[in-house]
Amino acid sequence: MPTYTAPAFLTELLHARSPSGFESEAQAVFDRHVRPAADTYANDALGNRIAVLNPAGDPVLMLAGHLDELGLIITYVNKDGFIYFDTIGGHDRTVISGRRVIIQTANGPIRGVTGKRAIHLMDEGDRKKVPEIHEIWIDIGARSKKEALERVAIGDPATYDHEFELFRGSVGAARAFDNKVGAYVVGETLIRLAREKKRFAAKVVSVGTSQEEIGVRGATTAAYAVNPHIAIAVDVGHATDHPDCDNRRYGETKLGGGPILCRGANINPKVYQRLLAAAKKAKVPFQLEADPRPTGTDARAIQMGRGGVATGLVSIPLRYMHTPSEVVDLEDVERCVKLLVEFAKGLEKGDYAHW
Repeated sequence: MPTYTAPAFLTELLHARSPSGFESEAQAVFDRHVRPAADTYANDALGNRIAVLNPAGDPVLMLAGHLDELGLIITYVNKDGFIYFDTIGGHDRTVISGRRVIIQTANGPIRGVTGKRAIHLMDEGDRKKVPEIHEIWIDIGARSKKEALERVAIGDPATYDHEFELFRGSVGAARAFDNKVGAYVVGETLIRLAREKKRFAAKVVSVGTSQEEIGVRGATTAAYAVNPHIAIAVDVGHATDHPDCDNRRYGETKLGGGPILCRGANINPKVYQRLLAAAKKAKVPFQLEADPRPTGTDARAIQMGRGGVATGLVSIPLRYMHTPSEVVDLEDVERCVKLLVEFAKGLEKGDYAHW
């Protein structure tokens, strides 16, 4: 199998530690790669990154991919120096214990592990229980509360110490493909559009949004500020091609099958049809999913911005979402970029996808 090299922009985003509300490392990567390609570039009070190409264009197209990821936040240190925390975003409590973590502090990263009582010290009833968050702690090797608080502070965030790695061709694992791949796609789409010799009609605004994992908060304010006619949210979607996933309940999508195009109430039907046409024109394989209600993505906020926005959702297939080792095929990421480049180029002046 030929060697696959991940793009530097994506690799840097995957290594950046950026829990919701603490997105600075991912912001810096987005700044470094996207700002030089943009005509204008701004940040805002929520930490969004807003890159504009062709500012006089029409219609206004907003592409949104969130920069934040799951994390932990320190809430308490006991007398023996063990650190307690709450979760940032939707964690599966069965996978938190026994993990190496990195705490981001004012004085740099501090490493630790999440601890819980060993199975040998549990009775039969305890072994069947999933520990509550307050029953798990972080051990940084401190011997007292004073020593621990000399190294960390209440409110410091932490992330799992699971780094990006390719393990078969373009297939790899990372702790936060959700949603560094989406942020990469919207940034990379703008970069490639900036290289186009033939100008296109649309004003393109690529937004690295903040705080999606705790309530699509950055997208809510960004949609108001950008005031787009048309928007595409780019996120990860469930690849349902693994054991213990009932296709009757969750549909049929697979890793390596191409971007997932969503249909349903959250999706403007004209935008969906144009995404479909763009995929065919760009010769990009695609998959379909149906969602009868507002999706769990930035699309739900953007669609309801101001007087309403014609919104679409493109998802990158991902296995094991919200675990420390999410799995993605980077070929699907590249296909998503090609799809959005074609979509943006195909928009015509005055066409706002009203229906």
